[in-house]
Amino acid sequence: MGMPGESREQGRTSGTKGTTNPMTGQATSKTSTEAREIKLAHSPDSDDAFMFYALATHKLNTPGYKYTHVLSDIQTLNEAALTETYDVTALSFAAYPGLRDKYVLLDCGASFGENYGPIVVAPNTMKASEIAGKRVAVPGLKTTAYLALKLFEPNIEAVVTPFDKILEAVKTEVVDAGLLIHEGQLLFPQLGLHRVIDLGVWWHEQTGMPLPLGGNAVRRALGPEIGRSIAKTIRDSVEYGLEHREEALNYAMQFARDMETELADKFISMYVNRWTLGYGELGKRAVTELIVRGTAAGLLPGPATVEFLSEE
Repeated sequence: MGMPGESREQGRTSGTKGTTNPMTGQATSKTSTEAREIKLAHSPDSDDAFMFYALATHKLNTPGYKYTHVLSDIQTLNEAALTETYDVTALSFAAYPGLRDKYVLLDCGASFGENYGPIVVAPNTMKASEIAGKRVAVPGLKTTAYLALKLFEPNIEAVVTPFDKILEAVKTEVVDAGLLIHEGQLLFPQLGLHRVIDLGVWWHEQTGMPLPLGGNAVRRALGPEIGRSIAKTIRDSVEYGLEHREEALNYAMQFARDMETELADKFISMYVNRWTLGYGELGKRAVTELIVRGTAAGLLPGPATVEFLSEE
């Protein structure tokens, strides 16, 4: 694993080869030709589970392809992408510049924060201007949350901490503050912690655009034809989940960790929505702006260019 903690890796199969998904017990249909295995990696979170519900439970036809799902935390996936471990992987947009020679971004399956995003919290009241010089628990140095924090305040002491341990680290004052991703963004008030800054709000104030957090990318070695086929499958899976929300939400609840259904539904709505179906021109501009700013600040390797593989 690329970072300490309790991230888990779990294989699931979906496709058309006559295999069985161990999580659902449902068998795929057989085809007359051998299906190509596509290793698809994403986070073990309720929003990703919702996004890939249709694909993981065989609601979609994927002729010629058999998808094997691998679940692991985003920091680990960012690092696994360096060795092209998976054919398709979730990754942080902040990690993309270091992977652009190996992967190309798909034009679907992304998470954007529209005037919300990763949140810095503290055990006591703290002004945003007071973050400078503080020890801040962060979920990984390649995460977009960390990039956004460094764009806001370069002078912090980062303490890399598993994302699901950050709330506790802040509560017990092991660190001065913590950078929250995933459900921590909704759970921190229950622990009596204080919001210092919402980086999605800050980014929107700076740019007028949503904050691009994570996307899906496909190995360049597969070629554009296979890449576009994968993109269509992911878009179809997202669309199915949005159109069959209740059943997709029920499935996603097994990955919701500490969230009740109502809170999980809110969290999923935040990160699986119209932006996930397609970036659109504004979404693409937002990703480019993030990369440009990160490169200009010396936080990302150049060049400050972004390439998307569309379905066209």
